[in-house]
Amino acid sequence: MNRQDRANAVDDEMATRLLPGPMVRTLGRWWAANASAYADGTPGAHTVRYTPRRWAQITPWPKVLAPTSAGGDAAVSRAEVTSAVTDALQREAFREALVATYVWGKGKRGTPGGSGPATLHKILAFDNLDTALAAAVTALREHGAPQAYAALKGQAPGLGPAFFTKFLYFAGLALEPVPGMRPLILDQVLARRLRQMAAAVGRESGHDPDGSIAAWVWSDGNWTPHRYRVYISFMHAAADQLAAHEGWPSGAAPDLLECALFTTGWETSG
Repeated sequence: MNRQDRANAVDDEMATRLLPGPMVRTLGRWWAANASAYADGTPGAHTVRYTPRRWAQITPWPKVLAPTSAGGDAAVSRAEVTSAVTDALQREAFREALVATYVWGKGKRGTPGGSGPATLHKILAFDNLDTALAAAVTALREHGAPQAYAALKGQAPGLGPAFFTKFLYFAGLALEPVPGMRPLILDQVLARRLRQMAAAVGRESGHDPDGSIAAWVWSDGNWTPHRYRVYISFMHAAADQLAAHEGWPSGAAPDLLECALFTTGWETSG
């Protein structure tokens, strides 16, 4: 087997096994602690704090976000960002939609000269940004999440998958229903969760005894469109798996699982 064949074999094993027992139990505990916040089975109440004044150089500035002249911190939820993105896409205000998702994604990590505001400012300076975002939205609406990912990957300097999948995720909620599986956020934290699971499956199945395949396919960034397709397929199937267990809300959306994995951990030792 070459490296890609081994990666495919691990993917197939993961698709069959889905979430391991220790992870299911960990997620059950997460739900017990968070059920009141996410009673509707979605992560819409998931709220991120940010410091508006640190983003003073950013335009256009969505109304859903506190004015950049405001002192102190502010908060914005997934549900609020979804509403803002829905409104922005109806007006074809693609940059405004991106800013809302980017600030939510960065949260308090954004500093005046740091990777948050400074990087977003450079992204927004790209002349063809509207064209790139519009093409991704069209691909999502007409073909689905993997095609939208492929359409946007590498198209805007500085806008990598960890943040453009946030744009696609909220666009998917705004455009719902979209063909196939809804887009989900994939960032470094989530890739590392999948890497843990893939490494354990690789060891147990013999396809990846040393974890090198898991580290390769679930790297910290720059995932291929194929990897994104594998990711959302796994997450949608795993959400169905959880729905069959007591201790997880029946019919919960796959993004609730994404939110839970982002905010909790799992050790391979179980």
